[in-house]
Amino acid sequence: MNNPEKRLEHHHEKHLKSSDFITDVVIGMSDGLTVPFALAAGLSSAVSSNTIIITAGIAEIVAGCIAMGLGGYLAGKTEQEHYQSELKREYDEVERVPEMEIEEVKEVFAAYGISKEGQDMLAKELALDKTKWVNFMMKFELGLEQPNANRARNSALTIGIAYFIGGLLPLSAYFFTKTPEEGLVISAIFTTICLFVFGYFKSKVTGQAPFKGALKVTMIGLVAAAAAFGIAKLVG
Repeated sequence: MNNPEKRLEHHHEKHLKSSDFITDVVIGMSDGLTVPFALAAGLSSAVSSNTIIITAGIAEIVAGCIAMGLGGYLAGKTEQEHYQSELKREYDEVERVPEMEIEEVKEVFAAYGISKEGQDMLAKELALDKTKWVNFMMKFELGLEQPNANRARNSALTIGIAYFIGGLLPLSAYFFTKTPEEGLVISAIFTTICLFVFGYFKSKVTGQAPFKGALKVTMIGLVAAAAAFGIAKLVG
């Protein structure tokens, strides 16, 4: 017969870790691949010099890094401030209206199918430790996890660096070609491959269908570039 303990030893659950980091990389890289590529594609139909496209592209990448990084920083700080505000409120409610908070604890346990007797016992035990009580309410009543203290800084750096790398990939074609038309062809091919590979691994890491996710990311990037190219051509 199979040994249950032995089976447990070989059981390894696969869970996504560092989701914040992955989210920031996805945000920065997807925009980095798409926006500078769309800009370069649009300029390719309007100017006759690769130098102009490279200059504008680098300026956009630098501005995009700063803007995206700042957005990530502000989002991280807002998350921290929101958590601290709710934490303070929960401590205040535990002090002022403990009976109501205990009832809310029981409601949480009731939602998990715990009996009335079990609810009373668990709520009573939990109320003995104010810190654990408040942490329980933060997580199970409000659905809030304590954010990393360095979340804002890490988010800004990750998004900014990912945007910079993503932006240089489509722009690099114009460094090695003589005309915007040649640069656009090479950039389109290179960017399409990068979008597909990025979309594939992004979908694989996040547990989605890799091929379908890769096609979706690729199509979004190409549609954005085609729109920019078409508008620039029309205006020109």
